[in-house]
Amino acid sequence: MDRKEKIRKKKERLKLYEEKEAFMLSKDGVQSYKIGSRMAARYDLELAEIRKAISDLEKEIEELEGLENGKKPRKIAGIVPRDW
Repeated sequence: MDRKEKIRKKKERLKLYEEKEAFMLSKDGVQSYKIGSRMAARYDLELAEIRKAISDLEKEIEELEGLENGKKPRKIAGIVPRDW
């Protein structure tokens, strides 16, 4: 699978995750329960998990598009100062 195909698939997944997030934030995305006088509401999935997946996909798409445009991947170097 080439990079363009990977980018296209990741963008499709990103769109689906964004649609799921929008649904969860609407009034239909919350499950409500009522037992006696008490009421509870919860999401089908954790909203934080959806948002993390969206963030991860955005980063992956950005990296793949950068590679497609000729940019090198980021490199991280750590420096530890020493007092000798």
